[in-house]
Amino acid sequence: KLVPNDDDRRLFGAMVVVAANAGGVWTPIGDVTTTMLWINNNLSTGPTVTELFLPSVVCLVGSLAFLVNQVEEDSSLSESTLPEPSTLAPRGQVVFWAGIASLLAVPVFSELTGLPPYIAMLTGLGAIWTLTDLIHFGEEGEEDLKVPAALSKLDTSGILFFLGILMSIGVLDRSGLLKDLAVFLNNNLPSQDIIATVIGIASALIDNVPLVAATMGMYDLADYGTDDKLWQLIALCAGTGGSILVIGSASGVALMGLEKVDFLWYARKVSVGAAVGYFAGIAAYLAQNALLHGEGLVLPALAAVDTVAGAV
Repeated sequence: KLVPNDDDRRLFGAMVVVAANAGGVWTPIGDVTTTMLWINNNLSTGPTVTELFLPSVVCLVGSLAFLVNQVEEDSSLSESTLPEPSTLAPRGQVVFWAGIASLLAVPVFSELTGLPPYIAMLTGLGAIWTLTDLIHFGEEGEEDLKVPAALSKLDTSGILFFLGILMSIGVLDRSGLLKDLAVFLNNNLPSQDIIATVIGIASALIDNVPLVAATMGMYDLADYGTDDKLWQLIALCAGTGGSILVIGSASGVALMGLEKVDFLWYARKVSVGAAVGYFAGIAAYLAQNALLHGEGLVLPALAAVDTVAGAV
């Protein structure tokens, strides 16, 4: 392995978790919660990329600046044993880069045509399907390299999990409970910025998909239009808040399985650094929003400090 030292390897894995969560925020297809907001027309492609990129970078840098100091300087890297890299066949490279291009083209296609994002994704899938069939046309024993074989490995349980969540949130929305919760939060928290911050902290304990789905039901697009500050903050907070605890994101759970990272080790070594980056990213977004749109920053910041201090 590249990093033989167990503790260092876990720390680098935690850095990857923070980077994956922060990096997925600023594109419509980078994180499931941002994608949900984009599909529901709460966010659009251009403002999401331009206004969430800097806060995501600040969140990442703030966390890594804290975590990197915990990596011990030693000679363990010289003992790493890596296999010789193998080259990818030319037609494998064609399929790989075509797949990357089809993913990157999804928001562009949707923005230019006005069609729903799922149409763009299915169009990309169809293009890859056609390409792989042409490459392996007439070849026997290559069925595993075609799209139908890949589709047979879909995580059906995961799809049904998200379907169940969205259906449950739909029931709560129809019953009016989400609107009541929105009224309660507005009456008890001083600003929408604090509400988004609390939602992000909650995403460290609760899966961020139901949290964001519930928020979409709580606040109407008629009151908070596309690319409103509330939606952008929710995308930022729900995406990066999951890094605070190891159970708060899919990448963190994957780290638990791969490196046997336990909850207490992550809380002791990583949670503070992840929280530093989380609040730094929020501060960067509020400062950027104040500069771009002329909104005040001092009062929301003071309210945020008072709320956090009261919680502590």
